[in-house]
Amino acid sequence: MTVFDVERRDPRTRARTGTLRTRRGAVKTPIFMPVATQGSVKALSQEDLDTLDARLILANSYHLYLRPGCDLVQGAGGLAKFMGYDGAILTDSGGFQVWSLAELRKLTDEAVEFKSHIDGSTHRLTPESVIDVQDRLGSDIWTALDECPPYPCSESKALEALERTERWAVRAAAEFRRRVAERDERPLFFPILQGSQSPALRRRAGEHALGLSPDGLCIGGMSVGEPKPLLWDTLAATTEHLPEEKPRYLMGVGAPEDLWEAVERGVDMLDCVFPTRVGRNGTALVRDGRVNVKTGRYRSDQLPLDPECGCFVCKRYSRAYLSHLMRSEELAGYRYLSYHNVHYLMDLMKRIRAAIESGRFMEEKAAFFDRLLASK
Repeated sequence: MTVFDVERRDPRTRARTGTLRTRRGAVKTPIFMPVATQGSVKALSQEDLDTLDARLILANSYHLYLRPGCDLVQGAGGLAKFMGYDGAILTDSGGFQVWSLAELRKLTDEAVEFKSHIDGSTHRLTPESVIDVQDRLGSDIWTALDECPPYPCSESKALEALERTERWAVRAAAEFRRRVAERDERPLFFPILQGSQSPALRRRAGEHALGLSPDGLCIGGMSVGEPKPLLWDTLAATTEHLPEEKPRYLMGVGAPEDLWEAVERGVDMLDCVFPTRVGRNGTALVRDGRVNVKTGRYRSDQLPLDPECGCFVCKRYSRAYLSHLMRSEELAGYRYLSYHNVHYLMDLMKRIRAAIESGRFMEEKAAFFDRLLASK
C-alpha cells in the first residue's frame, strides 16, 4: 500500500495537497484533526464527528493508558469500537505530558517514571511500552516516545533531548516492526522530530528519523511558548530538508491563522484543542475574526455566529440565544460553540486545499489575513 501521494503543489510555496491512506480509510490533506484526548472530542458526540466528516482524529495515549486503561479498551475491540467511531485514529506518544507534567516525572535514558495526575500512582513508560499501549488501543497511526524540551532552553539541553528522542525512536521502530511484521493491514509509524529552535538540530532530527523507514513524520516541540515568528522560521527550517513523499504532521498547532502559515511551509496534518477549548469559554471563530458571545454586545444580537457559515448552529441559532446559553452555563451552549469552531477549521482547510488546487494559495491567504486585519 502506498501510504501517501502528493497530488498538487503550489509553485510559490511548499504547500501541497495529497492523500494519506490508513487501514481505516484514506483522508485528503492538508487536514485538521479534532482532538479526542480521552476518547471524546470535548462537548461533541460521534454523530457530530460524522456530520463534520472527521475521518481522522487524535487521541492521547497517556490519558487513555491511565483511564480507562488499555485492557478495557482492548477488550472492547479497540478504541474506535469503544468510542463508536468509524474513522482513523492517531495516538500521540505521551511525550508532551513528559514536558507539561515535569513536576510529576523522573526522566532517564531507559524510561519515564511518573506519578498519575489522577490518583498519584506511579507508572513507567518506555519506548517499547508506549508502542504496546498504542497496539492495545488499536489506533491507526502510532508515534514514538519523545522528550520535548522547554522554551527557552540552551543548545546543550536541546541536544540532550534530541539525542534521547533519537535513541527512543530506534527502540520504538524496532518494537513497531516486530509487532506488525505478520499483519495484512498494519498501522502507520510516525516518529517525532525534536531539536528546539535550532535549524541544525532540526535537520539532524529529520535525517535520523528517515533512517527508521517511517510512514510519516511528526514535528514536535513547537508552540511551547516561543513567539510565532520564531515558530514559523523553525518550521520552515525543519520542512526544508524533508522528502516530498512523507506526510508531515505539526503537533498541537491549530488556530485559523496557523493553518495558512503551516501549510505554506509544507505541513500536511495539524491538530489542536484550540477550537473546543475557546468554544467552551464562549468564543466562536468567524470569517471576521472571533466573537465572544458572553460579552454584553451580543445579548440581543439576532445574527448567526457567522452569516457565511453553513453549519447547523449558524443555520438555526442566533448569537443572542447562544449568549444566553453560555451565560447560563447550559451544556448545549458548549456543544454548539465547539461544533461550530471545529466545523470552521475543517471548512477552512477545505478552502486551503481548494486554493492550492486552483493555484491561488497566496492570493487566498492574503485575502484571509486582509479580512482579519480590516475587522480589527
